[in-house]
Amino acid sequence: MAYPLENEGVLTVVMERFQKQRLPRIMHIKDLVDNGGTLNQSDINFLSKVLSDTRQYVDFVSKHQEYQNLFAQVTSLYDTITRKALNNETKITKVSTLN
Repeated sequence: MAYPLENEGVLTVVMERFQKQRLPRIMHIKDLVDNGGTLNQSDINFLSKVLSDTRQYVDFVSKHQEYQNLFAQVTSLYDTITRKALNNETKITKVSTLN
């Protein structure tokens, strides 16, 4: 059975959704944490969904070199966001326990 992303129409929809819906929100969340903000439950749910979907694409990406750089950038961006968000939460927790 062919992987769904092997279908050009499915791949086009996935890439368009990423470009028009997911990437703008991911970048908004990155700006939030870059400026010391924390994630709300909606942000966490969204990032969890993106990560879950990204994991589904591992086999496809391993067979299609032209998507490997994009895949690596997205996973790196996710890692950066989660690390900064955790760091921001830790800072807030430390400050609130000092008061």
